[in-house]
Amino acid sequence: MSGILAGKRVLVTGVVTDASIAFHVARIAQEEGAEVLLTGFGRLSLIERVAARLPKPAPVIELDVTDKDQLASLAGRIGEHVDSLDGVVHSIAYGPQGAFSFLDGTWDDVSTAVQVSAYSLKSLTTACLPLLERRGGSVVGLTFDAAVAWPHYDWMGVAKAALEATSRYLARDLGGRGIRCNLVAAGPLRSMAAKSIPGFSQLADVWETERAPAGWDLADPDPAARGVVALLSDFFPRTTGEIVHVDGGVHMMGA
Repeated sequence: MSGILAGKRVLVTGVVTDASIAFHVARIAQEEGAEVLLTGFGRLSLIERVAARLPKPAPVIELDVTDKDQLASLAGRIGEHVDSLDGVVHSIAYGPQGAFSFLDGTWDDVSTAVQVSAYSLKSLTTACLPLLERRGGSVVGLTFDAAVAWPHYDWMGVAKAALEATSRYLARDLGGRGIRCNLVAAGPLRSMAAKSIPGFSQLADVWETERAPAGWDLADPDPAARGVVALLSDFFPRTTGEIVHVDGGVHMMGA
């Protein structure tokens, strides 16, 4: 199969439903010629049913990014399917409800949000490093623009700022090993994750008030997924530590 990811092996995390960005990354990656593996957390049978909707079968590997033992064994478990990786997609984020109240959020709330949403980019990447180093590759994560303070996003915004900094430091330390690390800053989507954000509709209103000059569809994960796949490809061979905005242009608009 020809395509911009022909012959590449890509690990995609964060597939929960077929409406998620991660699912569409996996779909487009397969359409572009990649062999795709997924990770799942929780009820793997549900994720396997979602994976069955992809164009081609994709194995699902259990991964809790806060579990040291699972991280330590990840490369070996991936190695049961492929002998190397060319790409890793980080689409993992979680914050307890307390993380969505900036003044009231506790350290337990904040530390959980930062560990799962930011530190996990580092822990996932280093867990996959033995496979990535064999041919070099691309790590791509998903963020929500942390340059400004968003309504109701609170400590999750801080966690995303930490994610963006983590990506830059990974890019610095892994560039010499042939590994690029970039992020896609996607606009909001009406996904399962969005349901956990109090006041999501107010946040999304920014995109629905003609602030996106290129337009934005809250129900369409395809543009963000295509951005991720592009960064996984060899079309950005010297781009690393970058944040590519796929948000209809909202990030550059004034008040």
